[in-house]
Amino acid sequence: MSRIGKKPVVIPEKVEIKIQDGMITVKGPKGELKQATHPVVKIELEEKQALVTVNEPENKTQRALWGLYQRLLSNMVTGVTEGYEKRLEMVGIGYKGQASGQKLTLNVAFSHPVEFILPEGVKGVFEKNTIILTSIDKQLLGETAAQIRRIRKPEPYKGKGIRYANEIVRRKAGKKAGAK
Repeated sequence: MSRIGKKPVVIPEKVEIKIQDGMITVKGPKGELKQATHPVVKIELEEKQALVTVNEPENKTQRALWGLYQRLLSNMVTGVTEGYEKRLEMVGIGYKGQASGQKLTLNVAFSHPVEFILPEGVKGVFEKNTIILTSIDKQLLGETAAQIRRIRKPEPYKGKGIRYANEIVRRKAGKKAGAK
């Protein structure tokens, strides 16, 4: 039995869930999200909660899908009600950025500024040297943050680069002068 899959997903008053043709649609005050379902996963809507079940709870693959789809549905409900936020810090002398519409312009010690186009559904703003990304789709937000971090990963000697706000960069000692 999946411990996560057994938990019911609580549906707030302002959220509406529809299931048809293998697609889950969740509508809320912040927007609408869609997700395709696997054929072995069944979602039953009750009064103020949704229950996720599978055909064979003893099958290891189906048990994994059971927990996955419960968590995906839970994340969709949270996204359309509250939304998600990721913060990235730019550490380094002269590292700065600017947001204009769906485009981020980053100056991160390259000979040219790097332009990053945000995908539809993700908004980005700058606060000093912090990039604040917001979205209702948790998966899209995480992937976008990872792509921005990939532009200039934090290096281990001086710690320069783009990192997550809560990320700890392990530092290495450089060369020792006069060591034999």
